[in-house]
Amino acid sequence: MLVFEFKAYKKSAQLSAVDEAIRTAQFVRNSCIRLWMDNQKIGQYDLQKYCAVLAHEFPFASELNSMAFQASAERAWSAISRFYDNCVKTML
Repeated sequence: MLVFEFKAYKKSAQLSAVDEAIRTAQFVRNSCIRLWMDNQKIGQYDLQKYCAVLAHEFPFASELNSMAFQASAERAWSAISRFYDNCVKTML
């Protein structure tokens, strides 16, 4: 994943749009993690499919870009994988 750092000159409308997008992406990520916690037989691709369900259920989530949905599901799966890796290291 690439991370870019920059200085932005902002307007209040732009700040609120970015803030809303960040909150929605966090909601999607947390929802994916909650789905996995409830059904641990779910895989990475199931989490990405769940993003479409979230877009239908919540109108504010449908405004999020599809790439942001995929990135949020990918981050959720990455967190789950790190959790398992840390558990394995602790056991050894």
